[in-house]
Amino acid sequence: PMLMFGLGGIFVEVMKDVAFHLAPITAEEAMEMLRSTRSYALLEGARGQAGVDLASIASALQRLSQLTTDFPQIVELDINPLIVGAAGTPPIAADVRMTLAAANGAP
Repeated sequence: PMLMFGLGGIFVEVMKDVAFHLAPITAEEAMEMLRSTRSYALLEGARGQAGVDLASIASALQRLSQLTTDFPQIVELDINPLIVGAAGTPPIAADVRMTLAAANGAP
């Protein structure tokens, strides 16, 4: 399975600011996915704005990568948005879309 991380919206559509990695990934590989995006500085906090809980994003990426590895019938899994706050607050998957393979393996 292939993982994709990006802030979504204009950051993906116009700036093409996304990171890809084959699953499964480690926690460190998940953090590297975050660091590799141009929008990482926004996630850390910029111009007086507080940053978000980067560890919770990395943890979510790592766990989702394991989920897609453990359940190969998951053809596609899209979480948009994943709402992330300050450190210590749990992330919220506001909208999730999952496509599963049919019993014969077709999506």
